[in-house]
Amino acid sequence: MQMPTSRITPFLWFNDKAEEAMRFYVSVFKHSKVLSVTPGPNGTAMSVTFEIEGQRIMGLNAGPQFKFTEAISFFVSCTDQAEVDDLWAKLTADGGEESRCGWLKDRYGLSWQIVPTALIDALGDPDPEKARRSLDAMLTMKKIDIKTLEAARNG
Repeated sequence: MQMPTSRITPFLWFNDKAEEAMRFYVSVFKHSKVLSVTPGPNGTAMSVTFEIEGQRIMGLNAGPQFKFTEAISFFVSCTDQAEVDDLWAKLTADGGEESRCGWLKDRYGLSWQIVPTALIDALGDPDPEKARRSLDAMLTMKKIDIKTLEAARNG
């Protein structure tokens, strides 16, 4: 198992699909790579280490005792609607689930927030009425739609 270079690294507990999940995540995000796979006693990976967009992540195949919950999620800041749409489609494919306000669960049960920077700007608008309209619009969405958000913001 390769030790991380940063002091804090997310560590994900999987039943038995750590390597499969790692390879999926590395395929979804452009600037990603597999760092290591440590074999386990039954021929499958015991642990994996990978990097997504500069964030090192570790995974462990440790059995079904624990499952992911929405209490932990990965927040992905997106520059435009095309990036939101692409990540949303890939992460919800093959058993993923859409949720509200830019949240989703992927096929492994891990929660993600796919958030365009336009949403952060709209919610932080110095005009409280524009910020409220933006919030109200977001609360009606699953995947964030920037055009709809901007229309609401501008009244």
